[in-house]
Amino acid sequence: MRGLAEFVMKGRRQAIMVVLLTGLIPLVNFLNPAIVGLIILRKGMQEGLFIVLWALIPSVGWMMIGDVLPLVMLIGVSGLALLLRETQSWVHTLLAAISIGIVLETYLRLQPQIMDLLLEQMEQMIAQSNIQDFQVEDLRGILISFIAAVYMMMAVLLTMLARWMQAALYNPGGFQVEFHALRIEQKTALVLVVLVLLANLNIVIPVGWALYLVMPLIFAGLALVHSVVAIKKLPRLWIVTFYVLLALPLVVQLLVLVALVDSWYDFRSRIKNS
Repeated sequence: MRGLAEFVMKGRRQAIMVVLLTGLIPLVNFLNPAIVGLIILRKGMQEGLFIVLWALIPSVGWMMIGDVLPLVMLIGVSGLALLLRETQSWVHTLLAAISIGIVLETYLRLQPQIMDLLLEQMEQMIAQSNIQDFQVEDLRGILISFIAAVYMMMAVLLTMLARWMQAALYNPGGFQVEFHALRIEQKTALVLVVLVLLANLNIVIPVGWALYLVMPLIFAGLALVHSVVAIKKLPRLWIVTFYVLLALPLVVQLLVLVALVDSWYDFRSRIKNS
């Protein structure tokens, strides 16, 4: 990735070539927003907008054949990169990423044919499994929110990839310092908790939005784990084991809880002082 970043930053011609090629190739087009994000982070919106216009060509092409997600990711990551450049705050960037999940959920609800196709495929699989008394349609709302949350997470990860590439070229180790310092402030954490509770109770806020609202806390929890491992100089096996366990819902819930406690307790400072 560093080699790709170096090539892109050589000039406009190289950047245009890369965003066009990566945008057109399936399974590689996820790199398109990250490259644009790198340019915005390093050179600002004026230069970034010029590259965005070229990156729109393959994204609009995908949209015309029915896949709007590359376009949403391009716009979303570009916006997050610009916000990160202007504020230098990962907390603000993570909060802004919530809007990506909401926009995607709204789109999927306004375009039911996309979910109809997915549910039809699931229905065929369930029918072959001979599962009785199960209505696939009941999963529509859950699947919409889950898919939107996954793409919201991907937008954040691509923004982090762009920041990592920037740091690798111009500020070695800078991304690690930023990520390890990621911590949700008390007021922000309290607001997120209240909103999540309202969502779970389906008061004012739709239930599915809880997935987007806890995402900043999940990333803050991940940052805390990485930071503690680095401070304690623990083997990398700890990180690998942690990510394996992260597949368990209970571990994710504990991670969110720890991130909340960290907003008041500040584990990093206490560990360093001890």
